[in-house]
Amino acid sequence: MILKWTEIRKQYPDKYVLVEAVSAYSKENKRIIEEMSVLEEHRSSNTAWSGYKKLHREFPERELYIFHTSKEQIEVEEQHFIGVRGRV
Repeated sequence: MILKWTEIRKQYPDKYVLVEAVSAYSKENKRIIEEMSVLEEHRSSNTAWSGYKKLHREFPERELYIFHTSKEQIEVEEQHFIGVRGRV
């Protein structure tokens, strides 16, 4: 089911939710998530991270996030990876 953050907060009060962004865009180094799908709900951040890591290993191309529904608004800062390249 595709929902907006306000709807998720109502359906999953005081929970950690593992979500997938369905409709999102970037603006001023922020990721604006308009609609998302709840994949899992958790009572603790530890179990939420376990679920995230498992799904991310299996599907690294999916845009996954963990949020706590006590937050009125969600904010995701984009971080661009600057890695070190090895010599070939």
